[in-house]
Amino acid sequence: MKSAAHTPDAAVIGGGVIGASVACFLARAGLSVTLVEKGGIASGTSGRCEGNVLVNDKTPGFDCQLAQLSQNLFSVVAAELDEDIHWRQTGSLLVAENEEELTAAAEFCHQMAAEGIAVRLLDHAVIHEDMPHLADDIPGGLEFASDGTLNPMALACGLVRDAKKRGASVWTGAEVTAIRHNGQDEIFRIDTGQGVISTPRVINAAGVWSAEIGKQVGLDIPIRPRQGQILVTERTFPVAHRSVIEFGYLMAKFGKSGYIRRITPEMEKYGVALVFEPTGAGNFLIGSSRQFTDMDTSVHLPVLKTLAQRAIRFFPVMEHIHIIRSYAGLRPFTPDHFPIISKTRIPGFYVAAGHEGDGIGLSLITGKLMMQMITDQPTDISVEPLRLDRFATPQTAPSFDE
Repeated sequence: MKSAAHTPDAAVIGGGVIGASVACFLARAGLSVTLVEKGGIASGTSGRCEGNVLVNDKTPGFDCQLAQLSQNLFSVVAAELDEDIHWRQTGSLLVAENEEELTAAAEFCHQMAAEGIAVRLLDHAVIHEDMPHLADDIPGGLEFASDGTLNPMALACGLVRDAKKRGASVWTGAEVTAIRHNGQDEIFRIDTGQGVISTPRVINAAGVWSAEIGKQVGLDIPIRPRQGQILVTERTFPVAHRSVIEFGYLMAKFGKSGYIRRITPEMEKYGVALVFEPTGAGNFLIGSSRQFTDMDTSVHLPVLKTLAQRAIRFFPVMEHIHIIRSYAGLRPFTPDHFPIISKTRIPGFYVAAGHEGDGIGLSLITGKLMMQMITDQPTDISVEPLRLDRFATPQTAPSFDE
């Protein structure tokens, strides 16, 4: 227990990749920072996810522009961190299951190329030369040259280590129990299991717990957990040398209507679409599913079976590869699938959360944008689409007393 009140320039709540990135960028900007995490670093969503850093699953326009800005930061930051985050920019494939999807993929390719994304359409011959274990009837797909993978836990730890090197304090095992705001001197008092923090700035980067943190200051933050389950295989031969995602994943991710994928009712029920990620250890991860299960992080055999079936459909050779474990994580979901990177109606209180399955890929741009907002610098991209109040009706801000 810390005895005296701690008084940093900013307090970041949440020790996943988003909070770690925000703390790192603020510390690099010269602010004194305290990072507060109720468990351990990357003990929540960041420790239960894939490590894909993708543009291929974004929509044309602001969505892919934001992702590209973040992606461009990874090579730079990976070289600067003391921690090896296993950053590999090997590109990715977005594969079409049938000719109808391939036609849609061709139009998607045109739209993304117009955004400046490095993408090309691959026909049957080229895609099977690149991925010889792909099912023979897959007609083609898209190659996104800039996509990459990394180790999410190493990223979070590396960012935290960098922040500490620049003077940041890190409190783990320190659950936030109350946040009070003195309106007269605009100072927040944060009560934690480790002690008290007094600061003029609070950044809520608590992921699926962000709504709970928001309630402590009277904010309604429309984030809820959306579960995803993942299979981990044994070490084996290179089934594919880079990430592979089915084009239908975009429909599963965004819940688009009008297109019916040729999947089983169980796959539809569990929001299953193939996401394949090779790791540096020689095995690979198989996802993904999307369900609302409150805070449940247990895995369920029916979901795991559909993940395996979907993987075998695209890579028949997987039928002979052993699964060694599985896990489930909770993704912080917002109604419009965009994150919240925003000031709020309470001066000095910010939100950096709601990235759903894009938290790893958008972590660096989130940290940079938050630093730019707090230090009154021009932001690299407009943050208007990311404002918290896009969900809210006008309300009178409550007053908070010590």
